Amino acid sequence: MHRIHFHYTLAGDASPARIRNPLIELLQAVADSGSISAAAKTLKLSYRHVWGELKRWEETLGHSLIVWDKGQPARLTEFGTKLMWAERQAQARLLPQIEALRADLERAYAVAFDDDAHVLTLYASHDEGLAALQEHARQPAHRLHLDIRYGGSVDAIRALNEGRCLLAGFHTLHGTASGSLTQRNYKPLLQPGKHKLIGFARRSQGLMVARGNPLGLKRLDDLQRGHVRFANRALGTGTRVLLDELMDQAGIPTTAIHGYDRTEPSHAAVAQAIASGQADAGLGIKATALSRGLDFVPLVEEHYHLACLKSALDLPAIQALLALLHTPRWQRQLGTLPGYQPSQSGEVLAMSKVLPWWSYRKPKAAGTPAD
Repeated sequence: MHRIHFHYTLAGDASPARIRNPLIELLQAVADSGSISAAAKTLKLSYRHVWGELKRWEETLGHSLIVWDKGQPARLTEFGTKLMWAERQAQARLLPQIEALRADLERAYAVAFDDDAHVLTLYASHDEGLAALQEHARQPAHRLHLDIRYGGSVDAIRALNEGRCLLAGFHTLHGTASGSLTQRNYKPLLQPGKHKLIGFARRSQGLMVARGNPLGLKRLDDLQRGHVRFANRALGTGTRVLLDELMDQAGIPTTAIHGYDRTEPSHAAVAQAIASGQADAGLGIKATALSRGLDFVPLVEEHYHLACLKSALDLPAIQALLALLHTPRWQRQLGTLPGYQPSQSGEVLAMSKVLPWWSYRKPKAAGTPAD
């Protein structure tokens, strides 16, 4: 069976929605005019081009398209006629879907032609608050389109540093001290003076468990029971960093948790593993647990940060985001998500004030006396 490929173009007119097929247009012109030369004139192409294209298509499809009788009007073969019929049938049946697809593409491209709209690329650790922000930002009052690529916190900051995005979303445990695993993961990627943090949210992380918490899990220590099946997150994700931080603080070895090496790509995937009975517990956020019909055992509060380069703060897209985050309406909406509260939402923050393991002093100018 032959494959179908689509392409589309931008036009300034309001022509009806249709999917163009250059072969069908050639065949239609030949059928209407009765000759290759007349078809070429109709299509405003050269005779040589039309003749060559028809021959090329015959070779590609393995069937004759035109009855090439010398001295006779050109006419379609039975196969060529069936191709024309198939095109008419498909266009008639699919017209509503074609029109809907065209409308979706036009809406997307309308942003590019709207001088007051902005697109902001954001790599981030998965977060229900960000998903709500993405939907909220689309409203006509804001005209801000967040192009969010979800991944791990560490990978998000790397993407920011490599110029693949303007913002990176990551989360850290509140109050982590110097020498912590959190510091060792994030400090090499962030530089005071180069990066700034934008306040976003405070959220609750804990154990997602089956409804009713049948195993009675209440603390991280309870995961050491041999029969508890745990679903973990992959290396490089903020939740994996958080788990390892908490285990280090509690003195729990990784070998003590059954399923520590089993990883899932997102909070939602961990929740689904528990809901389907493949696991008993996993670390995640309250909003995801409740949305999947699970119970939630809160363990810690953490901050979700948005990092950007200091040099990008004055860009229109960043300014539009800051203005949106400051609005009381958005902050009220964020507060309705289970386990979420706004936290310095939309404020530009110095890392040394937010991340307690940063102790940064600007280098002294030459000749300045020592302390």
